[in-house]
Amino acid sequence: MEIRVNLAENSYSITIQNGALKNCGDLLSKYNRVLIVTDSKVPKEYSEALSGCAGKKAVVYVMPSGEENKNFDTLTKICSFMLKNNFTRKDCVCAVGGGVVGDTAAFAASIYMRGIDFYNFPTTLLSMVDSSSGGKTGIDLDDVKNAVGTFYQPKSVVIDPTVLKTLDKRQINCGLSEALKMAATFDEQLFDFISNSNFSDEDMTYIIQRSVELKKSIVEQDEKEKNVRKSLNFGHTIGHGIEESANESLLHGECVAIGMVAMSDKKAKQKITKALNRIGLPTSASFDERSVIETIMHDKKSTGDGKVSVVLVEEIGQYKFVDMTKEELLNRLSAVKR
Repeated sequence: MEIRVNLAENSYSITIQNGALKNCGDLLSKYNRVLIVTDSKVPKEYSEALSGCAGKKAVVYVMPSGEENKNFDTLTKICSFMLKNNFTRKDCVCAVGGGVVGDTAAFAASIYMRGIDFYNFPTTLLSMVDSSSGGKTGIDLDDVKNAVGTFYQPKSVVIDPTVLKTLDKRQINCGLSEALKMAATFDEQLFDFISNSNFSDEDMTYIIQRSVELKKSIVEQDEKEKNVRKSLNFGHTIGHGIEESANESLLHGECVAIGMVAMSDKKAKQKITKALNRIGLPTSASFDERSVIETIMHDKKSTGDGKVSVVLVEEIGQYKFVDMTKEELLNRLSAVKR
């Protein structure tokens, strides 16, 4: 299946196909050199499969895994690696991994020699349904997530659902959290599907496909996150704050799940909580409220007047933007604190 993201400039295709990772030779044939960026926890077989497609053109850079390595040091090392291997503007960068790999490798591609081609091969459910498409790149700075980055669309995104077989249930659940976020804000039918799914291979492929279709539609309307695309931050503002405070005891998707509970009201809150419980995602956590608030107030969505713009869901499939004060955010946090 091919889904086309149509933009004013730099349109591209998202391919969803079993076994696609081993069949990308034609995609990479025009390049002199191919850099494959992966991390230390991604199964080697995936970078090796892509390297096999690229042949002698390919070189592999393995970055340390974990959000803490999404930083300037890693970015510099990737760019230096390209310099040492004589990469030019006629070459490309391929990310093989999850969101940390994709964001960091894409940022490197966007700034190396003022931009070389980038391809994304997501290997986690979370990156498949959300972060691999849309063109957001970035690294963290001074404990603020994605504080530095660019908008830089990939040349193509290739999703191979068969790679999900190596993910543990916790990682799968984190991806379902992001898919549920998309559904909660835009698609009640998808929300109900996820809420009642047995998560068979067929169901998972549909969840990926529908999530990608929703993301495509949103990015086409608002590539640079000026309006409707901000809705995809549902659960993330508080979630990022909890993620930082939790010191890695919680994964990104788990923090987003808690953030969705905090930023929903009425019937939507009940439905979201029920769905998260069924999947096995947390709906509360232990954290230091002041530490979380400090992180939130440095978020990119801060309005500059002591308030933060957040996404609120009261009805499944609908959302609204609300500017909240520090006190209002503290009230929301207290509702999800154990």
